[in-house]
Amino acid sequence: MSTSQNNNQPSKESFRDSIATIDSDGKRVWIFPTRPHGKLYNLRSYLSWGYLLIFFGLPFIKFHGDPLFMINVLERKFILFGMIFWPQDFFIFGLGMLIFIVFIALFTVIFGRVFCGWACPQTIFMEMLFRRIEYWIEGDANYQRQLKKAPWNFEKIRKRGLKWVLFFMLSFLIANTFLSYIIGSDEVIKIATEPIAMHRGGFTAILIFTSVFFFVYSWFREQVCLIVCPYGRMQGVLLDRESIVVAYDYVRGEPRHKFSKKTDPTKGDCIDCGLCVKVCPTGIDIRNGTQLECVNCTACIDACDHMMESVHLPKGLIRYASEKGIADKKPLRFTTRMKAYSVVLMVLIGIEATLLSTRSDYDVTILRARGSLYQETPNNEISNLYTVKLVNKTRDSMPVTLKVENIDARIELVGKALGVKGENVGEGGFFVFLKKDDVKQRKTKLEIGVYSNNKKVKTVKTNFLGPIGE
Repeated sequence: MSTSQNNNQPSKESFRDSIATIDSDGKRVWIFPTRPHGKLYNLRSYLSWGYLLIFFGLPFIKFHGDPLFMINVLERKFILFGMIFWPQDFFIFGLGMLIFIVFIALFTVIFGRVFCGWACPQTIFMEMLFRRIEYWIEGDANYQRQLKKAPWNFEKIRKRGLKWVLFFMLSFLIANTFLSYIIGSDEVIKIATEPIAMHRGGFTAILIFTSVFFFVYSWFREQVCLIVCPYGRMQGVLLDRESIVVAYDYVRGEPRHKFSKKTDPTKGDCIDCGLCVKVCPTGIDIRNGTQLECVNCTACIDACDHMMESVHLPKGLIRYASEKGIADKKPLRFTTRMKAYSVVLMVLIGIEATLLSTRSDYDVTILRARGSLYQETPNNEISNLYTVKLVNKTRDSMPVTLKVENIDARIELVGKALGVKGENVGEGGFFVFLKKDDVKQRKTKLEIGVYSNNKKVKTVKTNFLGPIGE
C-alpha cells in the first residue's frame, strides 16, 4: 500500500485525537446519556446517599459548641472531627498534603480512576442529583434530544424552566453547605436570616458559589472532568498494564457482530448493540480502550451485563480488569505490587493518624528577652528575663504556673499571673533566679515545666546566661 493511501487510512488510535464532547470545529457536542440501571449503579446510589447525608449534615453537628468539621481558611482555624488545629499545626497539614499526593499516585497505579466514579463530589452531584432531576422532568435520553430540537413552545418552557429552578435551588443548597464548612453553619444561618446589609460579603459569597455550581451542573457538566480536573491526565502517566480499570475484554468480544440466534465460533461475544456508548456520561466508546474521558462510573458494565443476560451470554464482557489480565486471559488478582503499594498506603495513613492523635493541645515557647543580659542581685543570685508565649488549642481556659525542674531556681512573674483563654494566644514575662554558685558556665541549660491545674502540659528547654567565661 502506498504512503498516500496510508495517510488517507484512519488510524485505529485516531479517536484519541479529540474528545467526544467537542466536534472537529471546536463546538460543544451535548451528551444525552441513557439512564443507567444495574447492580453497580444501585450500589453507587446507596454509597451516594450516605455520602450526601454526611455532606449536608456534617456542618450542623457540633461538639462542645463548635462544628465537628470546619476548614476556616479566613481565620486559619481548622476543626477535624472535634479537634481544633491552628497555624502552629501547619506541619501536620503539610505532611498530610504530601501523603495525600502520594496516596493519589499509588491509588491510581493500583485501582485506576475508581475514585472519580464512586467518590468524587462532581460525579455524585451530577449523576445522583442533577441528572436524576433531569430524567424526572425531561425523560430519558431520546426525550431529551427531542426536547432540545423542539421549538420554544409552552411545554419546552415549562420543563426547562422547572428544571432550571430546581437546579438553582439545589445549587443554592450546595453553596450554603459548602460555605458552612468554611465559616461555620451558625454564620451561614445569620447570613440567611438577618438583613443583607449586615452580611454583604457573606451574601455575595453565597451568590457566587451558587452561580458557579449552577453553571457547572446545568451546562459545563462532564467538561469539568475532561478540561478542568487534572486527574484524568495524571492517569495517563500513572496507569500501566496491571492497573485495575473499567475495561472491555477485546479477546472475548472481537470480532464484533450483530446478534444472531445461530452460534458462530468465529465471532466474538460483542453484538455491537452500542449500549455501552449510550449510557456513558462522557460519550466515549469503552471498547476503544482506556481513555482520558473515562471516569470509571461503571454504567457501561451494567449496560453490557444486562445485554449479555438478554442474549444468554456470560456477563463480564466489560468489567473491572487490568489490560494484562485481559491479554493473558487471567482473572483479576491482587498482585505482589498491589499488595506492596497497599501496605505503603496503610503506613502513610497510619503516620498521619498518629500525628493527629498525638498532637499537643498546648504550645509553649520560652525565650530569653531580646536584648537583655543577666543581672546580679544583692543576695548573691543571677537573674535572666524571659518571655513566654502560650497557645491554647482547647476550648477551656488555661491557668499556667512555671517551675524549673533540673536545677534549684526560683521564678518571679512580671505583671499578672500567666494564663490564656480557650482557643486563644497569651503572652507574659518572668525572671529566673539562680544562685551564683550554681552557674558554672556561660550558658546553663534549663528545663522549665509548664503546669495547668497541677498537671504538667509541657517541658520547655532554654538557656540561662551567666557571667562565667567573660
